[in-house]
Amino acid sequence: MNKQILYSSRLLILVIALFLTMSAAKGQKIKSETVVYEDTLGMDIFTPLTKNANKPVLIYVHGGGFSGGKRDDAQHLDFCKRYAAEGWVTATISYHLTMKDQSFSCDQPVQNKINTMFVAAQNIHQSVAYLLKRKNELGIDPSKIVLAGSSAGAEAVLHAVYWDKTYEGILPEGFKYGGMISMAGALLDERWVTSESAVPSLFYHGTCDNLVPYDNAAHHYCSADQTGFMMLYGSYSLAMKLKELDKVYYLVTDCGGGHEWASKPIEEKYRKHMDLFLEWIVRREGSIQGHTILSEGTNQCDYNDFGFCKVE
Repeated sequence: MNKQILYSSRLLILVIALFLTMSAAKGQKIKSETVVYEDTLGMDIFTPLTKNANKPVLIYVHGGGFSGGKRDDAQHLDFCKRYAAEGWVTATISYHLTMKDQSFSCDQPVQNKINTMFVAAQNIHQSVAYLLKRKNELGIDPSKIVLAGSSAGAEAVLHAVYWDKTYEGILPEGFKYGGMISMAGALLDERWVTSESAVPSLFYHGTCDNLVPYDNAAHHYCSADQTGFMMLYGSYSLAMKLKELDKVYYLVTDCGGGHEWASKPIEEKYRKHMDLFLEWIVRREGSIQGHTILSEGTNQCDYNDFGFCKVE
């Protein structure tokens, strides 16, 4: 099964425009630099060497359970270089690993988990504040700043976008992200997603993810009597909320897929949805709402099938 549902009056035009734009943009020269944006937190920035003063921005936030992972792994750097060569200012950031040498599972008190997400979201805002201070030098468009995250990074990105308290004292009043990409992420409260707060969103998730739920379920599927029991709203929940609000969203579901969807989307073979989404961010023409269902996963997940993989 490989079913695709698209709702966009200008989809064909957008695909053709995407092809032409990418063909023309590939091979742009870029410069790279490594900076400290807050405390000891590093950021690798890749900037196209063009005179365009309205460049979109793509920030990548790595995964690792808030205890590990590195911003400058080769695949993260390649991801950023790839889009920088197509005209984006890109960056991969470090953030405070408050769970280092600790579990982030069912034995970790819920409040510690929540605090961890809060701090990581603040770190993302701090990296953006740093870039905004250099917006003229870098030639960036503050209205087209897109966050992309994997696993813990996706949770950090979602909470950066939708948890309003994380903005306080860091970003200008009224600031709003231009878009977000969540790879196997989830949010604490879907009520934070409103017509006013919604941003264009691309989601990737496997239905058999046993760490971060595809829909509404407990983090790591902890039982209610465990200290780490915490409900989360995964990609399906959030995509359907955006659909209900008639906002831009796209969901890629892998039936039987697991937590590997935290990293698969940055591989070249899975980039087509991301390319289309990012090109829409730049052009803002028409609308994108849709759902692609894949059947690449081989996992058995009787505990969290959710019933969303039936052929209609």
